[in-house]
Amino acid sequence: MNIPTERLALRGAVLLLIIGLLTPSAVSALTYDPSQQTSLEPGTVTSSANGSTLVSVQGYTFQGNTNPKKPARVVSVGERGSLQWTYDDSVNGNAWFFDVDPLPNGNLLVSSPRGTDTVVFELDPDTRERVWEQRFDMEDTHDVDAFGEDELLIANMREWNDSAGVSEDRIVVYNRTTDEITWEWYFKNHFPADTDGGYNADWSHVNDVDYIGDGRLLLSPRNFDQAIVVDMESKEIVERLGTDDDHGVLNEQHNPDWLVSENGTPTVLVADSGNNRVVEYAKEDGEWVRTWSVGSNTLSWPRDADRLPNGNTLVVDTLNHRVIEITPTGEVVWEYYATWGPYDAERVAHGDESSGPTIRDLNASGSYPITGSANLTAGGNESVGFAARVESTFAGTPLEEPMSGLSTRLSHVLPWLRPVWMTPWDLFSAACAVGVGLTATGGELYLMRRRLLDALRGLFES
Repeated sequence: MNIPTERLALRGAVLLLIIGLLTPSAVSALTYDPSQQTSLEPGTVTSSANGSTLVSVQGYTFQGNTNPKKPARVVSVGERGSLQWTYDDSVNGNAWFFDVDPLPNGNLLVSSPRGTDTVVFELDPDTRERVWEQRFDMEDTHDVDAFGEDELLIANMREWNDSAGVSEDRIVVYNRTTDEITWEWYFKNHFPADTDGGYNADWSHVNDVDYIGDGRLLLSPRNFDQAIVVDMESKEIVERLGTDDDHGVLNEQHNPDWLVSENGTPTVLVADSGNNRVVEYAKEDGEWVRTWSVGSNTLSWPRDADRLPNGNTLVVDTLNHRVIEITPTGEVVWEYYATWGPYDAERVAHGDESSGPTIRDLNASGSYPITGSANLTAGGNESVGFAARVESTFAGTPLEEPMSGLSTRLSHVLPWLRPVWMTPWDLFSAACAVGVGLTATGGELYLMRRRLLDALRGLFES
C-alpha cells in the first residue's frame, strides 16, 4: 500500500505537534523538586503570633489512598513560624483533615472523613494520642463542634436518599453519653427543591455550623451561596446573607463567623471562596451591607477567616497553600506555607472562631489588596495566573462570562487532580496533545473506513 506523500508529511507534522505539546510536561517532570511541594515553612513574619497557630491540612486522598506528595496532616506552628509538631493520620486508614478546634481542656477536636465515614476524635497535642474517637456513618463531614459537655454539633452533608431522589442534608446534635441524636434540622424543609439546580448527592454542601448564642446556629450551605442563622427552638431561618447564584454577595463561601459591633450591629465575616476574597457584612436597616473586602486577585479559594483580638484577620488561603495574618488594610504580618491545601487555622490562645472587633469598630471599612507576602511557591500557586490569563484572553468577547466561570472552576478543581510536577499550563498542553492525537486518529480511521469495513466483512464471512 502506497501512502501519499502529503499524508506522510501531515502525519509527521501531527507527531511533531504532539511532541511539542508534551515537552513542557516532560521538562517539568525532569526538573521537579519534591521539597517545594510538601514543604512546611514560614513566609513573611514581621509580627510574632500570640502563641501557637493550629493548621489543618486537607491533603488529597482518593479511594482510600493518600497521595504522599499531597499529604494530609495537622500542623502546630510557633510564634515566629517555627514548626512545633505535625500529626499524620495512621489509625483507621488514610484521611482528609478539615475542622480542628481547640477545646477548653487544651486538647483538640478533629473532624476527619475517610471513605463514606467520618471519624471525630479528641487529640492530645502533647502526646499526639487520641483521648476518644467516634465513627459516624456520614460522608465528607467538614465541621464538628463541641456543644456543651458531652454533645457535638455536626454539619452532615452528602446525605442522599437514592430511592426517594431527595437530599437528606442536615444539622444534628449528637449526645456522646447516650449515643443518640437529640436534635436535627433538614435543609429540604426550608429550601425549595430547585435550589442549586435541584436535589443532588451533594446538594447543600454544608461546610460549617457554629453556635452563636441565644439558641441560634450559624450555617454555611456552600452550594446555596449564603450564610443563614437558624433558631433551634422554632427551627426557622431568622437571618440570611446572600441568595442562591447571587455571586456578587457570596460565591460558595466557607466558615462564616458571627460578630457584633460595639453598637450592637450584627456582622458576618466570611471566606468568600468562589470570589477569591474575604468579606465582612454589617446589617443596617434590615439590609446586609458589605463593609470590608480583601484579597481579590490575590487569594485563591480562601476557606477560613478569623478576626483576632488585635484586629488582624487570620486567613486560610487554600490553593496558595498558606495561612496569613493580615492587618485591616491587607498587610501580611505573619505567614506560613502548609501544603497540601490547608482548610482551617486557629490561633490556639483565642479558642475557636473569631474573637476580635468588627471592621467598623476598627474604622477600616473599604476594599484592600494584600501586600507584604513572601510570595513563595510551596505547593505551586500558578492556578491564580492560569485563571487570570484565560479570563483576559476572552475579555470583551461573547465568551467572557462562560469562560470566566470555567477558568475559576478549573483553577479550584485541577490543583487537586493534576500531578504535583505539572503546572496548569503543562496540563493544558498535555490535554491539547491528547485532543490532537484523538483528532488525528479519528481522521485516519475515517480515511481507512472502507479498508476496515472490508476487513471486518472478511472476518465474518470466514
